[in-house]
Amino acid sequence: MSDKPQTEVGSVVSLWRYPVKSMMGEELNATEVTERGLFGDRAYALVDSSDGKVATAKNPRKWPRLFDFRATFTEPARAAAKVPPVRIALPDGTSVTSDQDDLNPILSKALNREVTLGAAQRGAVNAEEYWPDMEGLDHRDTVTDFTLPEETFFDCAMVHLLTTATLDRLRELYPQGRFEVRRFRPNIVVQLVSGEKSFAENVWIGHTLAIGDKVRLSITGPCGRCVMTTLAQGDLSKDPGILRTAAQHNQANVGVYAAVVQGGTIRRSDPVRIE
Repeated sequence: MSDKPQTEVGSVVSLWRYPVKSMMGEELNATEVTERGLFGDRAYALVDSSDGKVATAKNPRKWPRLFDFRATFTEPARAAAKVPPVRIALPDGTSVTSDQDDLNPILSKALNREVTLGAAQRGAVNAEEYWPDMEGLDHRDTVTDFTLPEETFFDCAMVHLLTTATLDRLRELYPQGRFEVRRFRPNIVVQLVSGEKSFAENVWIGHTLAIGDKVRLSITGPCGRCVMTTLAQGDLSKDPGILRTAAQHNQANVGVYAAVVQGGTIRRSDPVRIE
């Protein structure tokens, strides 16, 4: 643990990992954190066979059904071992595993587009993002390309944190919207001791958070949101008001990104302290 003065700001209320990019993921009680974030997070992704771009729900016009798939590991994921195979639940209720010989044809049929499932490798890959026609965004009603960080399937950073304070504030601003954690796909959700309703993470940027006994995260910047937050998933209906509210009141940011300064194990209920 650092010798710098620390102030407890809250505790971990939930932990999330998404073994396959843009699919539904799994909630965890505890997880190992490495320099690449929560071990196994975004370990796999689908790649479009026609153009080599990574499949992402950021472009729902091309990939409208990714949120109908759920990915979980077939066995516990441990940093000391290889990333285990993944099991993917399909929209029709069946499932496949990443070590099946017929995996890619099954996924291609389910998505109506030829794809391959792969693990992150050397080099950078590209993906596409659709920007809805909405005031406050960097682009409007267009599709742009972006490059993922080297050797990863992350959009921007290795860890994404979100506070319940931010969700509560957004609910105040747009009461008819359902601001649930799963819309925003964070890794770590923090409940503040203050009980405030505000965009509390904004003041963390540039600081280091200590979580539990060992893990330390450098908060690098805000998490700019996209069309994914508006999409239907499960019993959540499509709602452009989710993104519009964030754009109007917090520059389209919800949560923050972080880099891992020191890894270790984190658990639900672990204290979160700021340096």
